Amino acid sequence: MNRTVIFHVLIIAAALVNSGCTVSEVITAETTDLDVASLNIEEDLLLDVGVLNFDAGVPKKNNIEKSGIYPEIRQAESRYLPYHIKQTLQGTGYWGAVRVVPDQFSFTDVTLSGKIIRSDGEFATLRIKAEDSLGNEWYERSYTVQTGLNSYAEYRDHAEDPYQKMFNDIANDLRAYAATLEPQQITRMRQASELKFFADMAPAAYGDYLSTDKDGKTTVVRLPAENDPMVARLRQIRERDRLVVDTLNEHYANFYYGIAIPYEGWRKTSREQAIAYRQTRRSAAMRALLGVAVVAGSMSVDTGGSHSRTKQAVQYVGIDRGLRTIYDAWRMRSSANIYRENIKELSESFVAEAAPLVIEVDGETRSLTGTAEAQYESWRKLLHEIYQSETGLADTVDLSVPERSTESGG
Repeated sequence: MNRTVIFHVLIIAAALVNSGCTVSEVITAETTDLDVASLNIEEDLLLDVGVLNFDAGVPKKNNIEKSGIYPEIRQAESRYLPYHIKQTLQGTGYWGAVRVVPDQFSFTDVTLSGKIIRSDGEFATLRIKAEDSLGNEWYERSYTVQTGLNSYAEYRDHAEDPYQKMFNDIANDLRAYAATLEPQQITRMRQASELKFFADMAPAAYGDYLSTDKDGKTTVVRLPAENDPMVARLRQIRERDRLVVDTLNEHYANFYYGIAIPYEGWRKTSREQAIAYRQTRRSAAMRALLGVAVVAGSMSVDTGGSHSRTKQAVQYVGIDRGLRTIYDAWRMRSSANIYRENIKELSESFVAEAAPLVIEVDGETRSLTGTAEAQYESWRKLLHEIYQSETGLADTVDLSVPERSTESGG
């Protein structure tokens, strides 16, 4: 190898090591101002919002070492993040009741569902879908945020989540779409969500008040008379259902606040270690490159002729330094793997702190061992029993209740 070429290789390798040992880090993350209502909005124009628990986004054949996705963390986030979105939406003043709902049978005017694409403390990406009770898909979009060093600073406003920009973007987009709706459309959505509940409780009586086409679009065919006693009873039962969902939201709130501290600790540490991991990997790669260049250059030194012993000594020193640099690179890569092990251990500790809770529903104490979906399913069965016991009628009975035109309004 030409000595001039070797010299330039060494210079370039050294420069790469000096410049490549660090990774640029965002200090202050971008922010989005939350759109908040400046005036009170008429109650009839406020739509209720249900936020479903998110899809955790854990691959079926998840390789933690490759994906960096810890199932326990993601399952916790699938409940934590929806509740924070609920709080953000509530704070805008643009909506009626905003609840985290266990499933689609919690009939509401607008439903938000989502999937966690990425969440590692530094970066987060959510895929959000918004649709209404008439089966109209408002939109489906991805939202991304990159946190900064100051996002986890002790002196920051702790009411602002490190992912708050993403939550504000979601809330602003939802409000922007709702602002395009006519009052008549809002009324139809409210009617449809109520009639869906009625039809679920009494399909024989109210099943044909709505029509749904093959694309899932729902039309209000007709409305029951306001003086129909069955309507009054069903509305009372629906209020009971909402109270149970509100009780379940207390469970979600307890879970949310209970894991807030360890979850933020995990995100902060995960972010720090992810950056350190990249720095270490890059530094190790550069050191390995330098080591190879030094060894190659030393091996090519001509040790013959005059001062041969001196040349040989120089060669041995060069080879030794090159090998040591390669060894250092290997050691640094091993330390990067230790960072990942630390993340895993912290994740397991986090799961241990996010223990199940016990709540009281309809006078009974029940244990929620992870999710509320199964309990809500049991409640729905009980709700049907309440309806039948209060009316004395089974769902198969045709009540032939008076009806009114959909043109008569809500």
